[in-house]
Amino acid sequence: MTQDASSQTSSFQTVIELVEALSEEEQDVLFSLIQKRRSADRRQEILQRSIQVQNAFNLGTAKVGTMQDLIADIVGDSEE
Repeated sequence: MTQDASSQTSSFQTVIELVEALSEEEQDVLFSLIQKRRSADRRQEILQRSIQVQNAFNLGTAKVGTMQDLIADIVGDSEE
């Protein structure tokens, strides 16, 4: 294990121990907060991707088609 990996494992273990030291109610609040933040981050990521797709569509660089078209593109690309 590298020094970095060992340090990360140690830090992660420390976090686990700190969380376990919290009361059950505090742990529930913490988990709820983490879940809400992850959901917000995911929504932001989806928004950014949708903006990229919209821009590609507006520029004419996005491909539009059916699932069969997509599969044909993938299979065609791998054979070249």
